Amino acid sequence: MTAELFKDPAQRIDAHELEVASGTRSYVVAPVLSRRAESDLVRSPAAKLEEAVGLAAAIDLNVVGSAVVTLAEIRPSTYIGKGKVDEIKAIVEDEQVTLVLMDCALSPVQQRNLERAWGAKVIDRTGLILEIFGRRARTREGTLQVELAHLNYQKGRLVRSWTHLERQRGGGGFLGGPGETQIESDRRLLQDRIVKLERELEQVKRTRALHRVSRRKVPYPIVALVGYTNAGKSTLFNRLTRAEVLAEDMLFATLDPTLRALKLPHGTKAILSDTVGFISELPTMLVAAFRATLEEVLEADVILHVRDISHDDTEAQASDVRSILESLGVEASAERAIIEVWNKVDLLDPPAREALLNATRRNGDNRPVVVSAVSGEGIDTLLKRVEAAVAAGRLTLTIDVPPSDGAGLAWLYSNADVMARETDEEGVTRVTVRVAPERADQVRRRFGLTVVDMVEPDDIRRLG
Repeated sequence: MTAELFKDPAQRIDAHELEVASGTRSYVVAPVLSRRAESDLVRSPAAKLEEAVGLAAAIDLNVVGSAVVTLAEIRPSTYIGKGKVDEIKAIVEDEQVTLVLMDCALSPVQQRNLERAWGAKVIDRTGLILEIFGRRARTREGTLQVELAHLNYQKGRLVRSWTHLERQRGGGGFLGGPGETQIESDRRLLQDRIVKLERELEQVKRTRALHRVSRRKVPYPIVALVGYTNAGKSTLFNRLTRAEVLAEDMLFATLDPTLRALKLPHGTKAILSDTVGFISELPTMLVAAFRATLEEVLEADVILHVRDISHDDTEAQASDVRSILESLGVEASAERAIIEVWNKVDLLDPPAREALLNATRRNGDNRPVVVSAVSGEGIDTLLKRVEAAVAAGRLTLTIDVPPSDGAGLAWLYSNADVMARETDEEGVTRVTVRVAPERADQVRRRFGLTVVDMVEPDDIRRLG
């Protein structure tokens, strides 16, 4: 951050103050506490370091080295011990490193002290994720959300930007008050910008709410994809909808949410939503900033929790996703189903694949669906599970449509899911349809006494 950034109050505060250039010579440090709570799903240090290097690669940094640092305790001044600080300083000088990535959350004081010790810029995990999000955001909403999170992050670190902190003289003549310090002025400008962004995002939230109301009038069920970053959500999204959303083997390849139509086996239409990927230690300010986007998950009828089943830390990743969903107030209920989708089965060797399939069979009706978004394996089974979950909250009606009411038959195809139809010798068409409970009365009114009976949910399998 530079002094010029805040000289003009009308000037737009740049949310991407970090300005991390691609190709910057970088060194990654992954601190790991030697003692963790027994309830924690402990990731291996190697996996933690690999993820940190992957985050650096996501913005094309030139990682010249990396290391795991084991800590007995966190040091208040530098996070890691003095010996490790000196050891890394030697590496920074030898390798001409200009950026050190600390895979942890640093306080402003720790960040400042490490920069002074190493003579290089230091970014913690939160700052790095914000930098990635800033580069990935494409829509107006995504840009606003990233900027809001970034400014909240900057607010506590303004002390690093000024060394003089001289007071500006207030009032006139010789008796003017001391005025405000430069840092107070900057903090006020940041707060003004934050308030403005929050108002703009509130408008985005209202617009999204209006879109949801419009969708409820033509009530297509919402199916949301959630999961750890790089679990294959976007590849699965493309496979299910034949879309061309960016899907790469990269952390946070997709940031902005995407909605597409999804056609289920019996013709049911649904809306599939691809959301931002989660990650361990996701900054709370990002969860708050992206709440408007994640409200699509809150409104979903079915949530597909996509897991990279080939990853060594798949259980820990799944635990992180569940924790974030719980913090959002999302849980399985009679109105919402959560289906685990075990993706990337194509990366497993035959013995591991067989063991995996045997494990899923023991889970009964709630067993995960094993798929490969790349090869298409298991996709048909997944679609059937989604349709069954959608159908669980819907009513199935059998309607007799006279031959003279061709418009009524067309109306059913437009407003309900037609499960089966047959026409008798007199031209009467008996149609079995599935509708949302709130539309059942509309169907009954449209066809009057031609509704002859209700079909039990178990009969859906027979109709399929």
